[in-house]
Amino acid sequence: MTVRNMRWSDEEFKKEREKVLSLWPTGKEVELEEAIAYHKNLPDHKNYAKEVRRAKAAGITLCQPRGGVALIDDHIKLLKTLQDEGGADLLPTTTDTYTRNTKFQEAQRGIEESEKAGRSMLNGLPVVNHGVKAVRSVVEAVDRPIMTLAGTPYPRLTSEITLAAGFTGFLGAGISYPASYIKAMTIDEGIRHYQYLDRLVSTYAENGVLIHREQPGFLTGTLIPPGIGIAIAVMEMLLAAGQGVRHYSVGLAQNLDLLQDVAALRVLEEVCHYYLRKFEIQDMFISIATHQWMQAFPPDEARAFSVIVMGGIIAALAGATQVITKTTHEAIGIPTRQANAEGLKATRMAIHLTRGRRLVEDEEMEIEMEMIRREACQIVDKALELGDGDIAVGAVRAMEAGTLDVPWAPNQHVKGAVVPVRDAAGAVRYLHTGDLPFDREVAQYNQEKLKQREAKERRVCDFDTAMGDILEICQVC
Repeated sequence: MTVRNMRWSDEEFKKEREKVLSLWPTGKEVELEEAIAYHKNLPDHKNYAKEVRRAKAAGITLCQPRGGVALIDDHIKLLKTLQDEGGADLLPTTTDTYTRNTKFQEAQRGIEESEKAGRSMLNGLPVVNHGVKAVRSVVEAVDRPIMTLAGTPYPRLTSEITLAAGFTGFLGAGISYPASYIKAMTIDEGIRHYQYLDRLVSTYAENGVLIHREQPGFLTGTLIPPGIGIAIAVMEMLLAAGQGVRHYSVGLAQNLDLLQDVAALRVLEEVCHYYLRKFEIQDMFISIATHQWMQAFPPDEARAFSVIVMGGIIAALAGATQVITKTTHEAIGIPTRQANAEGLKATRMAIHLTRGRRLVEDEEMEIEMEMIRREACQIVDKALELGDGDIAVGAVRAMEAGTLDVPWAPNQHVKGAVVPVRDAAGAVRYLHTGDLPFDREVAQYNQEKLKQREAKERRVCDFDTAMGDILEICQVC
């Protein structure tokens, strides 16, 4: 294992950049000095980081959708629909599956087939193939900041192209994405790939250009106990900080239990600041993002809208700065522009109707927050112990030992011994904790919650219960 939480030297970074930019011909279009000058001429309202900072200071929740199609002109139409009809505060560019897996030749064929068919034959925008100049036309066509939703453990060339084009945000991190998206990649390799991205972002910052980095809180798209999600978010925040990043957003996927989701989002920011203080990092901006339901959606639009509206309410009552929205077409496939805009409008209306209220921290909320806090800190502290204080080393060793684990992960380097299940109220607990390093009080609290469900339903919570909970939202009448 070679990964360490140490900032790459200029020489190391320069050598690696030469390799990265040679992966596809459009890498030659990247000129760092020119890109920095271009960013400096962008208006503030097109800078993702500045908009997030403004919103956090004002206590506003910003709405950001997902979305991407194969061709530049069609992608511009999509973003304009999201901006003008949906009222998106922040705009996305989701890359296609080929780009996510560095299969640029296949992505090129996807572009050609899309041109012939007159519609997108890819599930995102192949930014590397289009190159800096073409992607920059997207930036110039809209009036909102754009973030790259790369969805990949291979972010390096994608980040070079999109940042040089004028995108001002990038989603992804080196533990979450290898664990969630790929079978064979080791966690240390994933961390190193994202160290490259974060080193690039810090290079922009050193030259006066603030880029928004965002940690993906949704992991495997299944029920994720918030303690695990927060622990991974903290680790990825510290890894980004190790490369010099000082503007970062951490996120969690909603489990659609109002109290637990709000409690988790509040604890998330608190625990992040705890570890920043622990490592004496005093100049890092942190914001909180919440991802609307990432699991299987109801197939009919009426019930799907209920899930979306609930997501807006959770974001508002938690005081999250960003909410990443969904559409009523999630169960069907890639949404239309109009469906994507409608998901935005439903979310924005839900946020408006909360009228700035926050969920009160009563005794039940305080207990839930304390237990989530304990879970997260016990996982992070064990990783730091295993890594002798280095969070990169510790994350790799913790994943190997199972003291850091991700439920239902496809990656062969993740133990996957943890099995989540809902309690009687709908909060996510542990049917099996695997080798997570929880103390007796956390374990007992979890067991008591499951016993309450067993008493209520008069049946034992088992693996079939856990599987049923995964499918509940898409099947409930």
